Amino acid sequence: MPVRPGIITLMGSGELTASMVEVHKALIKRHGNDARAVFIDTPAGFQLNADNLSQRAVDYFQTRVQHPLTIASLKSADAGDPQATERSYRALNQADYILIGPGSPTYALRQWRRTRVPELITRRIQAGGSLVAASAAALTVGRFTLPVYEIYKVGQPPYWEEGLNILQRFGFDWVVLPHWNNAEGGNHDTRFCFMGEPRMTQLEALLPASVTLVGLDEHTALVIDLSRTNATIRGIGRVTIRRQGQEQIFTKGDLVPLALLRGENEITPSGPAAPSPHEKTPPAVVEKDAVWDPLYTLGEKIQNLIENNRSEQATGALLELERHIWDMREALQERSAMGAAREVLRDMLALVGTRLAQRPADRKACLQPLVAQILALRARYRQEKQWDAADALRGCLERAGIVVEDTDEGVKWHLDQ
Repeated sequence: MPVRPGIITLMGSGELTASMVEVHKALIKRHGNDARAVFIDTPAGFQLNADNLSQRAVDYFQTRVQHPLTIASLKSADAGDPQATERSYRALNQADYILIGPGSPTYALRQWRRTRVPELITRRIQAGGSLVAASAAALTVGRFTLPVYEIYKVGQPPYWEEGLNILQRFGFDWVVLPHWNNAEGGNHDTRFCFMGEPRMTQLEALLPASVTLVGLDEHTALVIDLSRTNATIRGIGRVTIRRQGQEQIFTKGDLVPLALLRGENEITPSGPAAPSPHEKTPPAVVEKDAVWDPLYTLGEKIQNLIENNRSEQATGALLELERHIWDMREALQERSAMGAAREVLRDMLALVGTRLAQRPADRKACLQPLVAQILALRARYRQEKQWDAADALRGCLERAGIVVEDTDEGVKWHLDQ
C-alpha cells in the first residue's frame, strides 16, 4: 500500500504565538499522540540567543500545544562535532513533525547546502511527515530565496539567491515571501517581506515567468495536504498568489486548488483592492491611521518641547506616547509594528537624555545666562543714572540668593551659600 504524502505548512510569522496554537495542534493530531515533533535551530544558529529561542519553542509546545518538542541542533555546518550532527540527522529521520522558524534565510542556506538536512526533510514529507516552515525558514524552501537582511539592512540592490527548492519535489515552482503585509516600518513601506513596493517590482521582474510568487500575511498559515486537491488557510491574514503579472488573493476558510498552486490552472485576478505592483496606480488618498499617526505626532511634539526647554510638557507628552503604545498594543502586534512604536519611544527617551546631559552641571552655570542679562540691564540703568531701577534689579537678584558686588575690576556676582 503506497504511503500517503505528508503536509507542508508555510507560515508568514507568529509560529510561536497564540494565533498558531490550533494550527500546530491540528497538524500534530494527524500523527497521533506519540508523534515525534522536532525543531531545527539552524536559521538562528549564528545568534547568541539561539539556545534561548530553541527553549522558547520547547516551552511553547509544552504549555500551549501540549505536546513534547525536541531540538535537532545544527547551528553550523562547521560545528566540528560529528556525533552531534549525526544525532540531529537521526532526530530528523525519525520526525513526524518538523518545525523551522526565525533567523537568517541566507545563513540557513549556507549551512544546509553542506548537510543532509534538505534531503532528510524531503524524505520525511514523502513518507507522510509534516513540515512547518515559518518566517525565515519559509523563504528557503522555494526555488529562489530573498536575502532580506542584505537588501533591507545592508542596502544591497535587489537580487535573489538560489533556494533549497524542496517544494519543487512536490510540483511547486515557487518563491515564498512571509511578512507579506508587514507594517513594522510605520511611516515607510515594509510590505512584501520588508522590501516595499519599489523593490518588490524590481525583484519580480528578475523571476522566470514560470515561477509563482506566494505571499503570506503575518500570523497566517497556508496548509498544503499533498494527499488532497486543495490547500487551506488558517490564521488571521491572507495568502497572495502571483504569476506572470496576475494576482489572486485567498483568505481564511478559502480552498486553494493545488492545480493553481502548481501552475496548471490560470490565476483569476482579484478585484482592485489588491493591485499588482507592476500596475501603475494613482496615489491613494491617505486616511488617518489611529494607530501610527499619533506616534509620529507625539514624537514631533516631544522634540519641539525639548528644543524650547519645556521639560514639564515634554515629560507629559512622553507619558502620553507610552500610554498610546500600551492602549494600541494589540493593534501594533497584529501589524507587527510594536518594534517600530518602541523605537519611536526609545528615540524620544534618548533625546531627553542627550538634552539633560547638555545642561550645566551646577546651579551657578545654570543661572549664568539669566544673571548676565540682568546685570547688563542694570549697567545700562546706572549709565543713564536711573539709580532706583538699577537698585531694584540688584534687590531682585539678592532676594533670589545672588549677591552682586561692584569692584574696581567690574561687577562680580556669587551665590549666597
